[in-house]
Amino acid sequence: MTSDSSPPSAADAPDEKGTVSNVVLVTVDSLRADAVSPYDSERHSPVIDGLANGGTVFDRAFATGNWTPFSFPSILASEPVFARTGEIGVDESVTIAEALSDAGVATGGFNAANGFLTDHWGYPDGFDEFEPFVTSVGSSVYSRYLAAHPTVEAWIQLATSPVRRLGSKLRGDSDDRPFLDASRMFDVEDAATDFVDNADEPFFLWVHYMDTHTPYVPAPRYIREVSDGIVGTHQMLHAHARTSLGLEVGERTLRELRTLYQATVRQVDASVGRLLDSLDAAGVADDTAVLLAGDHGEEFQEHGHLAHYPKLYDELIHVPFVADVPGLDGGRVDGHVGLDDIPPTVADLLGVDPAPEWHGDSLLPALRGEEDAPEPDTEPAADPVVSVTVRGEDVTQQPIPRSLSDGDLFVSTRDDDWTYIENVDAGERELYHRPSDPTQQENLAVDSDDREQAVIDRFAPVVDAHAELLRERGAAAEAAAAERGEDGDEAVDEDLEARLEALGYK
Repeated sequence: MTSDSSPPSAADAPDEKGTVSNVVLVTVDSLRADAVSPYDSERHSPVIDGLANGGTVFDRAFATGNWTPFSFPSILASEPVFARTGEIGVDESVTIAEALSDAGVATGGFNAANGFLTDHWGYPDGFDEFEPFVTSVGSSVYSRYLAAHPTVEAWIQLATSPVRRLGSKLRGDSDDRPFLDASRMFDVEDAATDFVDNADEPFFLWVHYMDTHTPYVPAPRYIREVSDGIVGTHQMLHAHARTSLGLEVGERTLRELRTLYQATVRQVDASVGRLLDSLDAAGVADDTAVLLAGDHGEEFQEHGHLAHYPKLYDELIHVPFVADVPGLDGGRVDGHVGLDDIPPTVADLLGVDPAPEWHGDSLLPALRGEEDAPEPDTEPAADPVVSVTVRGEDVTQQPIPRSLSDGDLFVSTRDDDWTYIENVDAGERELYHRPSDPTQQENLAVDSDDREQAVIDRFAPVVDAHAELLRERGAAAEAAAAERGEDGDEAVDEDLEARLEALGYK
């Protein structure tokens, strides 16, 4: 901060290479790296591909948790989950919205009905405009039922698809809307566009999409775009019927689920394209940086399950991270980065000092291609990326753990080549060499050789220090709550609980 304790104004930011007036941060729930074309050329995401072609792709970007409440404290507050308390949330953290608002930046945040990104856990703090769209999900019994029963929605979509396609064709429209916009994609899109149209520069806009989260119910158009165009919505029906009934997920069902997932990715991709169009229409595109990242990945039985249960393998932790900054050439960054680098990077782009509490570092030097940026084939950075999850007695237990006291603490560390995972409570260790074992199937911590043991010896103290920090903070928070006569996390209201259940979190 400045010496007179008053925050600098973003409007007075120095005219340096890469400094912009506005930043748009797009986060996509459950988006794994290999789901978009900058990371896998066989994928179909033309809008994100366009961002990558004009911007910078971080090849080794890692989330700090396996699901939203464990990842977002790093994305919006640049600190690990549980860093302030033994509970999820950012209520006592300094968020990027708060830091920017104090510096005179207009702030807007629009979350597509993810119940964990709401005022219950402190996420609106610092936003001039914030809408989580949670109550709209529970506005009627009908909407709640369909949001929680994707098989029924698939039947309805299947039955109405021919009529809708004919109507769209007669009107000259494309059938790019699902039967029920349970993901709130269009609500978020409209709110974000209104914010851009009405905001005074400088501004920071955060948009969070939920389409790629289970259940995958994309519009038929996008199923056809990523498949052979013959089976279309029938894939949705068959896959959701089998998974909803708890039937075995064979190769066919798994293939259909992957197709539906890729269709939802394309659906988000198209929405991001419309958001970029709104920047053009408002005349601010040339002075607006766009950052896009997944908050965590998604598993398709690489380690025995679907969705994103408490695990720390790459399918859940390796995420896309793309930054398109006007005036910068872009390229690819090979060195590993964590999503806790997002807040200081956004602040740096807007010429605002980072909060001293933040853990991450600005990536603007890497975006500028300066000498101290990570380079291919160099030594790994000094600090690995640390990720955390908590697992109860069963991986799929309900309710899913939300605090340090809900199960065993798992901590992983990653550098350019290695992944180390430790169940801190049970003392169980895993080590994987990603270049030779990209899906992390062979645990090298068992009968490790000298090279592997050296990696373990390098990573284990990092895990121990991180676990000790979290436990100390959690214990201190619990003691303070006891002094105040509080008995833990406040009860979740009915609408929010309904939305969490619709997403599979009881």
